[in-house]
Amino acid sequence: MVEEEDLIEIIPEISSDHDDEKYHIEIGLPGVKKEDIELMVGGNHFCIKAPKEDLRYSACIALAHLIDTAKVTTKFDNGLLTINAPFIHPLKGVKISID
Repeated sequence: MVEEEDLIEIIPEISSDHDDEKYHIEIGLPGVKKEDIELMVGGNHFCIKAPKEDLRYSACIALAHLIDTAKVTTKFDNGLLTINAPFIHPLKGVKISID
């Protein structure tokens, strides 16, 4: 077994998008067990650590909009972690005409 301090850290593949209500984030964690994933979510960021054999996926990502951490939902299926993170204040803009 490789000691934790000897693990090679790599950034996982992360895809994110949002609508007016929430972020939709997908993180590729192939070969990782669900129970080994450590996900920390703050008002404007999230951090993830997930070990796999001799490496550890690790990343902290800043978010442009504040999220409601109490309403974040997650799903892990076949190496793909999906995070849905609702905004505290929905994004409602006003369309401006351009001269």
